[in-house]
Amino acid sequence: MIKEAGSSIRNKTGSWRTFRPIVTDKCIGCSICIWYCPENCIRIVEKDGKKKAAVNYEHCKGCLLCKGQCPSKAIESEKETSK
Repeated sequence: MIKEAGSSIRNKTGSWRTFRPIVTDKCIGCSICIWYCPENCIRIVEKDGKKKAAVNYEHCKGCLLCKGQCPSKAIESEKETSK
């Protein structure tokens, strides 16, 4: 079966991830990370009156495309711990 981009929302893929993106307080809520996420795992949420990106780790593959495209360098990465 061939899976299209964004299919991890229907099929959890986070269990084999090596690195996870971490959204820091530098996030300005610009939504650029959403445009580049191939699995549609990022949403903008309101936190403490400010808009900020939030990652759904159950579906994130850890490709870190979001990190590379973030204009405010607000996304860092950390090595995934064993589950």
